[in-house]
Amino acid sequence: MRHFLSRTLAALAATVVVSLVLPVAPASAHGQLATSTPLTGTVVREPLTQLGLYFTEKPASNAHFTVTGPDGSRVDNGWSFGEPKRLDKPVQEYFMVNGVFEPRLYHTGFPAMVTVAHWPAKGRYTASYLSVASDGEAVRGNVTFDYQGPSTPAPAGWVVPTAGPDATLLAQAEGEGSASPGATGGPADATGAPASDPAGATEERRDGGFPPWLVPALIVVVVSAIVLVAARRRPAARGGATATRRPVSRAGKTANAGKAANTARKPGNRAGGRARGGRR
Repeated sequence: MRHFLSRTLAALAATVVVSLVLPVAPASAHGQLATSTPLTGTVVREPLTQLGLYFTEKPASNAHFTVTGPDGSRVDNGWSFGEPKRLDKPVQEYFMVNGVFEPRLYHTGFPAMVTVAHWPAKGRYTASYLSVASDGEAVRGNVTFDYQGPSTPAPAGWVVPTAGPDATLLAQAEGEGSASPGATGGPADATGAPASDPAGATEERRDGGFPPWLVPALIVVVVSAIVLVAARRRPAARGGATATRRPVSRAGKTANAGKAANTARKPGNRAGGRARGGRR
């Protein structure tokens, strides 16, 4: 049993190591946000006219961007494409080629420049985005930062925007439609130039199939359960065997002691009887 537990624990440790080494859901990470101006979590002390959100590929033409102030009201005033720029730190994305995930580095950021109408107050601001990558996957998220600059008035005639994403974008983001490569631009290669996927490459969708980390996780759970059950049953088996042997041992000793006493008494009585008979 000890050898079984040792082997089981060794297998469990190896499985945990493998599951940690494997990438966690690397697929479908295309067109992600690479960087932003300002960066999330930073403090802005001057009123900016635009925020820059840089993606690993050109955002969809119908992408949706909003900027909300501390009170939750929107202060955005439209967006436009900007000039691509070299990223200070390349971004790694994964593509499945012939059943194997292969990493690809992106060195160029493609911006969406979001106009800020005004800065009504100090506090936390959030820039949110929704787009669709060239592989049809939704690209969504937000950038939050703290504004500590002076307040600025709203421009004349400006109206707080209330429009949300259009129906086509929502359908594409929810997987109900297919993204048009012309609307999003092809994926960029390592130099940032548009390139097609490698020959034979297939993309794994987030909403289909099993994620790559699920199998190792299930193995860890099953092996852990086996170890726990075996560890709990082993002491109980030992205790049951001991409890079974002890009553039998005590009963045997009592019976043997009784037999020995009877045997000892019988010769004594006979000797006594003979002595009394002799005296007579």
